[in-house]
Amino acid sequence: MITLTLIGIGTGNPDHLTLAAASEIAAADLILIPLKDAGKEDLAGLRRSICDRHAGPRTGIVEFPLPRRDSDDPDYFQAVERWHDAIAVAWQDQITAHLPDLSGRVALLVWGDPALYDSTLRIADRLRLPVTRRVIPGITAIQALCAAHAIPLNQIGAPVQITTGRRLRDHGWPEGADTLAVMLDGGCAFLTLPPDDLHIWWGAFLGMPQQILDHGPLPECGPRIARTRATARAAHGWIMDIYLLRRA
Repeated sequence: MITLTLIGIGTGNPDHLTLAAASEIAAADLILIPLKDAGKEDLAGLRRSICDRHAGPRTGIVEFPLPRRDSDDPDYFQAVERWHDAIAVAWQDQITAHLPDLSGRVALLVWGDPALYDSTLRIADRLRLPVTRRVIPGITAIQALCAAHAIPLNQIGAPVQITTGRRLRDHGWPEGADTLAVMLDGGCAFLTLPPDDLHIWWGAFLGMPQQILDHGPLPECGPRIARTRATARAAHGWIMDIYLLRRA
């Protein structure tokens, strides 16, 4: 039986790794590190540095090319389904190649937390192997953002809604919400909102040396954040960012 452990590693600072995560990395028989497109080597590099620090002497560390999603497919959800199928096949190929007896402890290091706006658990469901799943939680981008700005996530007694840039762009501000945590926004959907009474707290590369922060009234900060984001993405070849929006 394969024990597949999905380990949250936080948002880019190796010191955010929990003691439980470090123990699981040390105990793994095999750690899989996905390689993304050219220009995104930092993502694999962070995982390698964590393994260098915490992996056991007998832990096998294997890098593999991550399948790409067809971004030209007009059916976003079907494209994601096919992409996840392909990733599951890639995992399965690596596991069977390196643990042919289908027994041992396999770990994947997941950016942020495996249970919050991440598809690693859904991909694990697609494996056609005898697998037991375990999850080690990590510091989320939402936590890192609030900590970086030294703000509370919620107002007193008030709810918070977590959503995506795609939904914010297509459906506007959710009814009844006062605070939004917006993830996966590659198109600066905050620029599509009536900005009159909104305040934004934005962060990119949270926890990493290149961390960038900005905050203030949306009419003032929105265009500036969009410019900063575009410049940073061009400089690094990738960007991970998140923001909080709150009505005044």
